[in-house]
Amino acid sequence: MIRFASLPANTTEAIALTAVIDTALCVGAGGSTGSLADKPIVRNAKGQLLIPASQLKGRLRHECEKLARGLGWSICDSPNPKNMCPQWADSPDKERFKRQDYLIEGYEGYHCLICQMFGNPVLPSRLLFNDLICKTDLENLPEFLRPGVTINRRRRTAEDQKLFLLETSPPNAKLPFSGEIQLSSGCPPYAKALLIAALHHVQALGGSKSGGLGWLHWEDLETITDGTVWETLLPKKENASN
Repeated sequence: MIRFASLPANTTEAIALTAVIDTALCVGAGGSTGSLADKPIVRNAKGQLLIPASQLKGRLRHECEKLARGLGWSICDSPNPKNMCPQWADSPDKERFKRQDYLIEGYEGYHCLICQMFGNPVLPSRLLFNDLICKTDLENLPEFLRPGVTINRRRRTAEDQKLFLLETSPPNAKLPFSGEIQLSSGCPPYAKALLIAALHHVQALGGSKSGGLGWLHWEDLETITDGTVWETLLPKKENASN
């Protein structure tokens, strides 16, 4: 049964995003038809190119986890639910997880810094990600196909008759992909600062990044100058049992 009273509050703040693709983007759409490519690029119902919100969210969670650990916070091991909060803190060697600032009113157990933002199997996410959509008119542009060949990892040679084609966005077109991250009213005060810091570490999205695809830069990314917000990201040496 859905209890509307327990749903997260309406969003009160948002981070506007514009990713400019510096090379060419390859975000495959499995099962798509109407293209010569074995892996066509994903589009929305209007035919616009997009970067799925799920891909951006997963990448940002990974970067936020790295930053939080670097600052000295104890962070659970996602995405395996057995290694995530609140079960993670029940292990005998995880006493460092039992902190007052890891307690959430209305929820049992301890929830680390990242789970309080992105959620876990018990705690709902305080963030809502939108797809990054390219609104540039691409109707008159031709289809861009990039050839590739399957590599035999054991023999370290190309497989016979294993040529494939990837569809990409136009190379070097500097296409802008826009969207936003919405923060609910229950989002921790440090969330926006940590997300913006993590965005600076996201330099490529999509597939074949090692082959030079999907490299980007963020345009007009918001800057937080309030020092007190950044101070909240410094962990306090505090234990919940004290």
